[in-house]
Amino acid sequence: MKYLHIFPTATVALLLTTALAVPAQAPASKVTFFDSAKVSAAFAKGAVLFDGNGGNYMVHASRREAPGLAEVHTKDADIAYVLEGTATLVTGGTAVDLKNTAPDEFRGTSISGGETRQLNKGDVVIIPAGVPHQFKEVTNPFLYYVVKAR
Repeated sequence: MKYLHIFPTATVALLLTTALAVPAQAPASKVTFFDSAKVSAAFAKGAVLFDGNGGNYMVHASRREAPGLAEVHTKDADIAYVLEGTATLVTGGTAVDLKNTAPDEFRGTSISGGETRQLNKGDVVIIPAGVPHQFKEVTNPFLYYVVKAR
């Protein structure tokens, strides 16, 4: 059985630091930096900030202005931190009319069953790989920072 985890805001830094830990002697050339202007521009349209070039993680500046489809990522867990707005999130259950949209990515029209929870500014949610999830009833905009961990 897979579980969905929600953590208080104070746990976010520890979770992200642990998930992205690198050896202390890593060369500075491996560091990736995004200034605030680039981050703001990414959130304005919703964009991938960093694609690990086939690595173990991606970083998204996610923006929703309307509800989305049901999603299932077979290899990636989503670690999301809500920056602005609110949304109703449905997780678990069964994705309806699921179709393959990209390698290891599936979308469906809705979720049958599942657990519904309200997401607010400061909340963190971890959705393990393979767990159906869908954003419903979102404010405009709903901004959230996502690390996709493989």
